[in-house]
Amino acid sequence: MTDDDPATTPQADIDDGLVDAIALEIARLTKLRDRTNAQIAALTEGEIEPAAYAILFQLIHTGPKRSGALAEALYSDASTVSRQVASLVKRGLIERRADPADGRVSVLDVTDAGRAVAAQIRARRNDSLRQMLRGWTPEELDTFSNQLRRFVDGYEESRQRMLADLAAHKDLQSYYAPAEKNS
Repeated sequence: MTDDDPATTPQADIDDGLVDAIALEIARLTKLRDRTNAQIAALTEGEIEPAAYAILFQLIHTGPKRSGALAEALYSDASTVSRQVASLVKRGLIERRADPADGRVSVLDVTDAGRAVAAQIRARRNDSLRQMLRGWTPEELDTFSNQLRRFVDGYEESRQRMLADLAAHKDLQSYYAPAEKNS
């Protein structure tokens, strides 16, 4: 779709109240997810760090990767990925191997034990999602899946612009200062 396409809504035509409602639900979901992950970590005495398992799934879906490429693919910083990788290597879920393209560097790959753990996590995750989505029609699920993908794609496309805009405002307090009240 293009800006000339009548099926698209121009940015300025989106009601602030609707945008606020969407932002509220995103914040609510983020907080719920963060709290749940913290509770999982506490219940498992730190044995399960949910964010680290994103590494397993990324490697399963894309194959062996260098650590830097993995951090980039996960939108994470190298030090965080390095710490998580060390934990997964220690547990025998991933391993370091010589890069077939350049034996001087290593790539990370999932072990058989890692694939088994990922399968268990996937089954639990899918069971939880099925419970959340119980009562939705197949058409609603299809629409939600497509719209969510579209939303995440839009976020991914606009994030660099958001970051550049924010970086351009060195005085962040004025950037985020509340609008003056006219009362």
